[in-house]
Amino acid sequence: MSAFPRVAALKTVAALRGRLQELGLSLACDEAALAAPESPLAAPVEVEGFRCGNRWVIHPMEGWDAEADGRVSDLVRRRWHNFARSGAKWLWGGEAMAVVPEGRANPRQLIINEANEDSLKELLAGTVEVHRQAFGAADDLLVGFQLTHSGRFCRPNSQKKYEPRTLYRHPVLDRKFGIDSDAPLLSDEELRRLIERYIAAARIAQRCGAHFVDVKHCHGYLGHEFLSAHTRPGDFGGSFENRTRFLREIVAGIRAACPGLRIGVRLSTFDFVAFKPDPARAEGKKLGPGIPEDPAGVTAVDLTEGIRFLELCRALGIRMINVSAGSPYYNPHIQRPALFPPSDGYQPPEDPLAGCVRQIDATAELKQRFPDLVLVGTGYTYLQEYLPHVAQAQVRAGRVDAVGLGRMVLSYPTLPADVLRTGLMNNKAICRTFSDCTTGPRNGLRSGCFPLDPFYRTLPDYKELQQIKAGA
Repeated sequence: MSAFPRVAALKTVAALRGRLQELGLSLACDEAALAAPESPLAAPVEVEGFRCGNRWVIHPMEGWDAEADGRVSDLVRRRWHNFARSGAKWLWGGEAMAVVPEGRANPRQLIINEANEDSLKELLAGTVEVHRQAFGAADDLLVGFQLTHSGRFCRPNSQKKYEPRTLYRHPVLDRKFGIDSDAPLLSDEELRRLIERYIAAARIAQRCGAHFVDVKHCHGYLGHEFLSAHTRPGDFGGSFENRTRFLREIVAGIRAACPGLRIGVRLSTFDFVAFKPDPARAEGKKLGPGIPEDPAGVTAVDLTEGIRFLELCRALGIRMINVSAGSPYYNPHIQRPALFPPSDGYQPPEDPLAGCVRQIDATAELKQRFPDLVLVGTGYTYLQEYLPHVAQAQVRAGRVDAVGLGRMVLSYPTLPADVLRTGLMNNKAICRTFSDCTTGPRNGLRSGCFPLDPFYRTLPDYKELQQIKAGA
């Protein structure tokens, strides 16, 4: 058993506050979740001239389940339609879309290109229509496409084989992920061609009807790796100006090619060194708690570069920032706190509540510094029963503009609608962070909520996942 109490065992707000006090943490949490119109989460928010209907956001959530050619599949369509029924009025990208086939994070990732344009256009139109039918109107539903290249974590041909394209030799991550030569390094010439593909993808997004595109800079993927490319020579490494050249040239190209298309960034605003399970503290088949791969590495929040990056975003006219942290590949406890690790992870090195508070506080500090930017918060799922209590307290206090849901929406897609309608949640649908939605794709399976979504238990993946977990 974990050394940390489950959130479900904290039966009252007072009990949650007591546990936070034991941990030396402070987190505003309202006594009750409010229904609309009293709830701060029901208030509209203006985003670059668009009146978004409430403060709930759905984060990009992939299923590793598009067609082999990157077109929309029935499973992709089902997931997006669930997002539409959620009641959230801001769908941040739906899921990551690779701008080139070789940049896919898995062989079933969506690809945004001319061949798939009709498929994506139909997906977006269908999603908006489902929302309209569920809530009577969709003119206040803000929807974007997330554009990505997976960089170090490219797996375009096999779920189980990385084909990395990196920017520089990383002393810890190269070792951790088996990179032992300079062959995977992207040249400046290749990066310039890639910039053109991002701009072309933005044109497609606009023709499909997206309100914005997210130039993804989080979770260890290529955009994020640029920000740490201090040792890379040439035009795309070294100085802050060079490390942000990729973003700046993409933004300039989109502005010229797509007048009126908004631009956002999902950003890992801070990062820690990679973690690994401590072999000395493993118990039978149970992984040990996470410890740093490099004991001298960073394990504390430093927002210096994140602040500088947001200053650049402001200068570029980017007002939408989705705040995240770290990477699910090498330090998941800071990015998606969970009590139960995925198969390639480690037991939590801290009470996961600490990870929630860390992200919420970092977002609040950034909001204080950048009141004119619209910030979306991350790291709320582990709060479980108390997610809306904390979310509305944070929005009311002006510490964040909107609150995003990731894993939670896989198990409980209508959480925002339920809370706004009644102030209550369906406790049987709450994500308990079992991490099956990660263990599945780490082992070549599709991603979904196998424990709580009955549909996923009908797939052959479910039985295979159970066998994998039993043998782990």
